[in-house]
Amino acid sequence: MNEQTLSRRLERVAAQVPQGARLADIGSDHGYLPVALMLRGVLDAAVAGEVAQTPFASAQRNVRRNGLKGRVSVRLADGLAAVEPEDRISVVSICGMGGDTMCEILEAGKQRLAGVTRLVLQPNGAERELRQWLVGNGYRIVSEELLRENRFDYEIIVAEPGGAAYTAEQLYFGPVLVQEKSEAFLVKWRRMLRQKQQTLANFERARGAVPQAKIDDFRQQVGWITEVLA
Repeated sequence: MNEQTLSRRLERVAAQVPQGARLADIGSDHGYLPVALMLRGVLDAAVAGEVAQTPFASAQRNVRRNGLKGRVSVRLADGLAAVEPEDRISVVSICGMGGDTMCEILEAGKQRLAGVTRLVLQPNGAERELRQWLVGNGYRIVSEELLRENRFDYEIIVAEPGGAAYTAEQLYFGPVLVQEKSEAFLVKWRRMLRQKQQTLANFERARGAVPQAKIDDFRQQVGWITEVLA
């Protein structure tokens, strides 16, 4: 993967960034996403934010190598602290980290999201918690996609400002994903059902070693998955 040929996962993220966007890519790693979108003429401006020194330096090199110095700003900063009001950012992308970490980044940088019209998020786990944060902070989920790459399932969640109400099941599966029920969705949840059933059986064998609340939660999840696959 490089700035010309993104991974399939990042290509699907890129597809959710509108023409003329001013993008802040948080946890940008090598800066592949903003550099690729700038080279393709999609972006008006971009910020690549990175908290760790090594990927920050790598992103700087990629920006320089592609002649984009001055068009893609690479900043060493924690989360949304990379964004300044004068950037006039319209889209924020955060990819490839846990959903819990994304919630922390969004919560800590809430005041910097003013004027942002779209969040493009690709969490590695804790998707339910991320959706709960979005809904609790005045966002609605406008698009979702599930894809499998290198034996991992990836969900891409796109949210925009605007109130929405979702059921517990919709937050668990994804309101758009559960409505569309793509082949990738069905394959993922068939596999998840087997795993959850096995875990539940292990819990029940452990007799008293696992809190009842945890057992009840797993039972509820198994029920929801069974219903969705029926």
